Amino acid sequence: MPKRRISKASKRRLTIFGTISLIAIVYFGFSLLYNIYTIYDLTSEKKNLENLYVELQEEAESLKIDIEKLNDQDYLANYAREHYLYSKDGEYIIQIDDIEEIEDDISNEINKNYIILGLSTLMIFIFIYIISKGKKKKRKK
Repeated sequence: MPKRRISKASKRRLTIFGTISLIAIVYFGFSLLYNIYTIYDLTSEKKNLENLYVELQEEAESLKIDIEKLNDQDYLANYAREHYLYSKDGEYIIQIDDIEEIEDDISNEINKNYIILGLSTLMIFIFIYIISKGKKKKRKK
């Protein structure tokens, strides 16, 4: 079979249309990927907003129940006594700190003491090392 010769005009047309086609394919490919990413992002945002909506509905129901309870005078009196340390006539209020807070404070204080003790010991060893180096230099002279 003889080889067919392609004219220069045909080569030029193929080059131009091939380049335009390649650019169009790349553009539409990136556009497709961008739109897929946008859809995914919006879908995840929608799920987050739906979860937030459910949480807010539950909180609204809880607040409605609290409002109904606060309309009861006995509940309101007990609530004020518990949260704001009000008392009836002749009552004394003794406030007891939360045990977990006390334990956390104690453990933090102990940790601080250990850190201070460790740093002090390190400083003493450094001081002793410096003094012993100074004495060795004096002996050599």
